[in-house]
Amino acid sequence: MSIIEARGLTKTYRSKSGPVHALAGLDLSVPRGSVKALLGPNGAGKTTVVKMLTTLIRPDAGTAFVDGIDVLADPKAVRRIIGVSGQYSAVDENLTGFENLQMVGRLYHLGATVARRRAQELIDLFELTAAGNRPVKGFSGGMRRRIDLAGALVIKPKVLFLDEPTTGLDPRSRIALWQVIKRLVADGTTVLLTTQYLEEADQLADDIVVIDDGRVIAEGTSDQLKAQIGGHRLEIALVDAADSDTARSILARHGDGEPIVTTDGRGLEVAVNDGPLVLQHVLAALGEAKIGLHDAGMRRPTLDDVFLKLTGHKADKTAQQTEDAELETVK
Repeated sequence: MSIIEARGLTKTYRSKSGPVHALAGLDLSVPRGSVKALLGPNGAGKTTVVKMLTTLIRPDAGTAFVDGIDVLADPKAVRRIIGVSGQYSAVDENLTGFENLQMVGRLYHLGATVARRRAQELIDLFELTAAGNRPVKGFSGGMRRRIDLAGALVIKPKVLFLDEPTTGLDPRSRIALWQVIKRLVADGTTVLLTTQYLEEADQLADDIVVIDDGRVIAEGTSDQLKAQIGGHRLEIALVDAADSDTARSILARHGDGEPIVTTDGRGLEVAVNDGPLVLQHVLAALGEAKIGLHDAGMRRPTLDDVFLKLTGHKADKTAQQTEDAELETVK
């Protein structure tokens, strides 16, 4: 049974340069107790979806329900059962971590005693006990994100919305936050996660929805999406760019699709289905052709690989156009 159901969500902003279509009839379904990831480039519509489902903006058309509650008809009821952690940490830097969480509890009318108890529970859960009584302005980026996420959990929400929660974090902080999210899901929380990182969706999501230009362009598990572009990417770096044409021919013969060549001619890559075996064959062929290499190897598909396959362009857009349109609409 789905805890989030959205149909035909549409949103168009007005701007000086013309209409900006943030969403164009998007459908979304999130099963109870699962993690659904919205994957896409900046400006694809991910944050707009979150804003609609969390009652911050209204769609021009479409319907949305959270745990059976109509988001448009009864937004207050929706807010009582959700938690939200946005792209930027919403914390008071002059308060301690504990005081930030206690304040959130009081804003939810939990009462002084309950708010203090819940704040301490979350400080312990997020392993911030040693830093809980220090002002947040002295926290690292990873610690700020943990406090922000903890604030979204003060009321023990049924549904947690995470909008690019690990953007800007170092690898260690990102992995630590992933572990916290996994524990929450194990305890029954449903998570709708937006991200630009396929690796993050790999780690956390039961299912992934790929969005571009305000529409769903693909949906499935991580393995299903990656299967559309081949299981691996084979990459080589040439010593001499003059060997580029010959190397390209070899990769085309052994790969799955047309090889991509960097502008300097030294870097080449191609999708492959049986990575280890193909790598052996390619290295042997390059050796026979006496082509020198600086490096050779395989990697898993990236977000750009997925988008290049699905849409024909890389994920190089920015959200600035939509953000500017939102501001102009408000004005």
